[in-house]
Amino acid sequence: MIKVAVLDDYQNAFQQIVEVEKYKDKFDFKVFNKPFTDEKEAIVALEDFEVLFIMRERTPMNRILIEGLPKLKYIMTSGMRNNAIDLETTKKKNIIVCGTEINPNPAAEITWALILGLYRNIKQEIDNMFQGYWQTTIGFELKGKMLGIIGLGKIGTQVAKIAKAFGMEVCAWSENLNLSHANELGVLPMSKEDLLKNSDIISIHLVLGERYKNLITKKEFGLMKKTSFIINTSRGLIINENDLVEALKDEKIAGAGLDVYDNEPLSQDHKLRFLPNALLLPHIGYVTAENYSKFYLQMIENLESCLKNKPLRLIS
Repeated sequence: MIKVAVLDDYQNAFQQIVEVEKYKDKFDFKVFNKPFTDEKEAIVALEDFEVLFIMRERTPMNRILIEGLPKLKYIMTSGMRNNAIDLETTKKKNIIVCGTEINPNPAAEITWALILGLYRNIKQEIDNMFQGYWQTTIGFELKGKMLGIIGLGKIGTQVAKIAKAFGMEVCAWSENLNLSHANELGVLPMSKEDLLKNSDIISIHLVLGERYKNLITKKEFGLMKKTSFIINTSRGLIINENDLVEALKDEKIAGAGLDVYDNEPLSQDHKLRFLPNALLLPHIGYVTAENYSKFYLQMIENLESCLKNKPLRLIS
């Protein structure tokens, strides 16, 4: 019987999606619902497991943890990229790492939830309704506003198409922006500086790499309009979190809609939680029934293929 640990299943989704009984003769699944406090706790909990099913960038699979798990043979992660896995160490220890497909549309959809939430003061009005108040804020219209997209890949493209449907102007920047693709979408290419100066809403859709860490800092907030909003559904480290807190606190920008953070889960006493112009979500951009079904069922498919020495969706 192969022991499989399912990590960071915050919503108890695994047993709702997977018919565990169907695999009882092959796999002994154990679900962990809460994050570990540190590597030491994780090593004690996971030392007997041969397989880990992990959610992308939740529990870090760093060198200390991997080297502390002598029985570990396979890691199955959601998505085909996971910056939280130390692939040099897995290679050194001959641990096979496989990924899954992931739907890009949920991230684009949650981006618009944040934009609309900020532009129409949705959270404040919902809270006020429960307290007995009626119409306490004045919102803004999207039509005619400029949306600046940083990163015009799969997700950024979907966000741009929806912006066009709302009657917005759209501009874009990234270091490798495809000009012909932007032209096809009716998106205006801009320099990073011009995008920051001219956009009413800035939405980030980049793959995190060294070149994009701290892409938005105090300097960039200084270029933005005081009436502008910034949205990040990509990765927390792209925006300097301390500079963002200061910009929101000092009202250098109008607000921020965030689904990602430097460290997750976000600590209960984090300064962002106490800012009225920050609309915060707990990294649920990819958290949909459709994605979770794809993740867990493909993880099992990957594991079964590995046991036949025919691994699928290898990450190297």
